[in-house]
Amino acid sequence: MTDIARIPRRHPDELIVGLVSVSDRASTGAYQDQGLPALREWLGGALSSPWQAVDRLIPDEPARISETLIELVDGCGCDLVLTTGGTGPARRDVTPEATLAVGTKEMPGFGEQMRQISLRFVPTAILSRQVAVIRETDGHAALIVNLPGQPKSIRETLEGLKGEDGAVLVPGIFAAIPYCIDLIGGPYADTRPEVISAFRPKSARRPAQA
Repeated sequence: MTDIARIPRRHPDELIVGLVSVSDRASTGAYQDQGLPALREWLGGALSSPWQAVDRLIPDEPARISETLIELVDGCGCDLVLTTGGTGPARRDVTPEATLAVGTKEMPGFGEQMRQISLRFVPTAILSRQVAVIRETDGHAALIVNLPGQPKSIRETLEGLKGEDGAVLVPGIFAAIPYCIDLIGGPYADTRPEVISAFRPKSARRPAQA
């Protein structure tokens, strides 16, 4: 990890996000990856505070996935890592195992909520195995979350479900992510409420900027 350059923050509250697409075929160029562009597009619309991302496109290999997550957290200094792909029941779907291998705390609520959201659309959502963990090192910690592989499912799980009147029917998982990052010592990230409202207890909210 000593050879990996830590990414400098351009602002004290800039969120450093690692984006990892796990796909054998996309990583070899057999087809164009859709996961990374979908993640970047959604984050660009959802975050109102500064952020920058580091992309990785890798094959479905447990050691490679774990090494990449460690590199992004320990080396690059990412506060949040979002993965997409490799979370189903197929033999080559090993992202959850590789993620759990590098975590110091498991955060089961993220996977539970993602499956609840996806079950609103397809019964096969019970086959998804997404997990989330905290990875802690001396002086730094990051949240790592496995997301589904399809762009539509990525947006639905991050953003949640809204009624025709705009009211939230099922909260998306990103509503809890900024406060989670606060609690592990990361920057203060905020969102655009028309996309998703970041939830914080009143005592953890900053005053609105004039």
